[in-house]
Amino acid sequence: MSLVAPVTIHKIAGESLSEAPDLLAVEEPLEIRLGFGPATDRQQRPVSVTMRTPGHDEELAMGFLFTEGIIQQPADIISCRHCVQDSQKEGNVLRVELHPDVAVDWSRLERNTFTSSSCGLCGKATIDAVMAVSPGTITADFSVEPAILHALPERVRQTQLAFAYTGGIHAAALFDADGKLLIVREDIGRHNALDKLIGAAFWQNWLPLSQFGIFLSGRIGVELVQKSWLAGVPVLAAVGAPSSLAVQMAKEARMTLAGFVRDSRFNLYSEPERVNTSQLIFDS
Repeated sequence: MSLVAPVTIHKIAGESLSEAPDLLAVEEPLEIRLGFGPATDRQQRPVSVTMRTPGHDEELAMGFLFTEGIIQQPADIISCRHCVQDSQKEGNVLRVELHPDVAVDWSRLERNTFTSSSCGLCGKATIDAVMAVSPGTITADFSVEPAILHALPERVRQTQLAFAYTGGIHAAALFDADGKLLIVREDIGRHNALDKLIGAAFWQNWLPLSQFGIFLSGRIGVELVQKSWLAGVPVLAAVGAPSSLAVQMAKEARMTLAGFVRDSRFNLYSEPERVNTSQLIFDS
């Protein structure tokens, strides 16, 4: 499946009108189904439908299932493949077969609706819910230079092929202390891009990501902090602004949170000691 779709548009500039070709980011639904149960009594159940940009669907599913607490290690998965028996949904249904020994806590999927901004829970309840399933506060000995964060937006942008054509797609990038990009994933959904990245790292057995940072191309909502916390990420940086609850959760996790990372500037909202500012001049 392609990441972009061609269209013809009418362009208006001032008082002039012209017709031109253009490219749009593809958005299609992905249904994630689980195969589970003992070998003698396998069952199937849909667990999620998300609107995503096709590509790296297996990583998206694994990242989602890991951050929802359904799987813990690659050995929990027997197979992960698209279903093709339904021609109308071909390529948009993914079945993940779990090892027979994996016990699925279906109530956890229902409880984790706290990530919705409209769920009505207070900030404390949301953070408590994540803390109940997290591995604990982040204590990783990981730090970066300010110059590394300054360079990330352009480095990531250079890898974003779909964004270059459409201008309408998000990215999540995994970087090390030297600023090297190890994984970059794109999707029309911010959460999906991060799930794809975490899924890729999960499958390579890199979790917890204690010696890496994650860079996001958009704003930072609480659910992105939640996913990063569960993956063990010590530094989360983004082009956009964090929400108040995202900052609260980052503080509880002891995760370094950097926002507005662009134009050679950024703001630190929590755990600033992981960014080496000793050479900077303090402007009071």
